[in-house]
Amino acid sequence: MRDLAGQLRRWHAANTRYALATVIGVRGSAPRPIGTTMAVDAAGSVCGSLSGGCVEAEVYELCLEVLQTGVPVRKTFGYSDSSAFAVGLNCGGELEVFVHRVTAAEFPVVAAALDIETPVAWVRDVESGAVLAVRADRAIGAGFDIEGADLAVVRLARDLLDTGSSGIRVLGCGDRERTVFVHSFAPPPRMIVFGATDFAIALCAVGRLLGYRVTVCDARRTFLDPDRFAAAHEVVVDWPHRYLSNTAVDARTAICVLSHDPKFDIPVLAQALRLPVAYVGALGSRRADRERRAELRAAGITERQLRQLRSPIGLELGGRTPEETALAIGAEIIALRRGGSATPLSQTERPIHGPEVPARLPEAGGYLNG
Repeated sequence: MRDLAGQLRRWHAANTRYALATVIGVRGSAPRPIGTTMAVDAAGSVCGSLSGGCVEAEVYELCLEVLQTGVPVRKTFGYSDSSAFAVGLNCGGELEVFVHRVTAAEFPVVAAALDIETPVAWVRDVESGAVLAVRADRAIGAGFDIEGADLAVVRLARDLLDTGSSGIRVLGCGDRERTVFVHSFAPPPRMIVFGATDFAIALCAVGRLLGYRVTVCDARRTFLDPDRFAAAHEVVVDWPHRYLSNTAVDARTAICVLSHDPKFDIPVLAQALRLPVAYVGALGSRRADRERRAELRAAGITERQLRQLRSPIGLELGGRTPEETALAIGAEIIALRRGGSATPLSQTERPIHGPEVPARLPEAGGYLNG
């Protein structure tokens, strides 16, 4: 939708109603991904494309119909559809499309989703057409009770925004069931793993499972066989501190230092602890941790910054293997990210899925949702 921002803002300024058609589901081979949008105004002007030409004519007619009736439409195009050959989706896949009318009441919500500087989850109720834009710090909606009954939708949107995920979700049951489409305008969070060890191999798999985009970095090319790190999205040969100084991080980034070698660990940790990231952890024994902290103090790291260092890394689960250690690291990241106590549920009275808790910004000492 953000590729249509210029035209949509002009329509807003002119108080122009329009219909927005969005790809909310893709099965098999299809020409465009989930989230692709096309808009049609009351005068018949079009911007955007859903399929490069295959289904545009029929979607265009649907948009005009929705503009007249105000009733949202959800329809699938593909070979399973009786009109597939007439529509012309000849790539063999299916597109599920949702069309709803956007009026002046929704303009502020759409505008919030068009802000390219801010990660945002754009939510639509696929029955009513109600819209919602959810950022880390606030939510704005039309047709949603974001302070009451639909607070679960806001939490869901932030969860998906955390991982850069999009798709259809069903919340509640019975009379309270609600089906929404969430489109996240944010890349997945990063996990940067330093040290090409067996522990790193296992952690790459855990990081990918948790929805992170995983990078593993080591200065020793010999140990960075891509086949060993098949779960990583990216394998980098470089000195850890040099790579960290030249790569993008943000308040959702997890940095895990597993090399267990001071000549690598100290320079990269001294840099990482000065960055506004979500998590910094380092592998090692308690003796190694004491020595590491002394070296970091000598390198100018303050006590406040040192308190953000998760070392020895991970929760105390009693694990021994690389896989068990990686699970303990992943569990600690989740607990910090979600505000969990890391206490067995059987020993607490807290809700199993607790209220949303902001992730701490280490350097700033403030809070920001992931």
